[in-house]
Amino acid sequence: MRTMGLDYGDRNIGVAVSDAFGWTAQGLETVHKRRDGGEVDRIAELVKEHEVTEIVVGLPKNMNNTIGPRGEISMAFAEQLQQTLNLPVHLWDERLTTVSAERTLLEADVSRKKRKLVIDKMAATLILQNYLDSKTKR
Repeated sequence: MRTMGLDYGDRNIGVAVSDAFGWTAQGLETVHKRRDGGEVDRIAELVKEHEVTEIVVGLPKNMNNTIGPRGEISMAFAEQLQQTLNLPVHLWDERLTTVSAERTLLEADVSRKKRKLVIDKMAATLILQNYLDSKTKR
């Protein structure tokens, strides 16, 4: 029973999965969005391959806790996933996860070119890890 975390962006979707115990999140890959909607097919393949039983989609909220246009797009994507994959899909506040991922990569002295390749995957990992941590605190 694994959980998948997704960082849904304009061009890419960062993907992370939990370990079998639901304790830790690992970055998996970055799925590039396509005009034909093929990214949902790729996510479905990853769900099957990793035996995912639930999905967490990052919800970009404004700093005043309101949901703007980006948040609405993420909510629609989460709904599409739920309908297509017939799995529970949770929305998780992702404020500042990309900023945190960027800062971590800068501190690790990762080049700008390499940061662009992994930033979405790392943001998905942070979203998922925060979600997993919240479940263990209950």
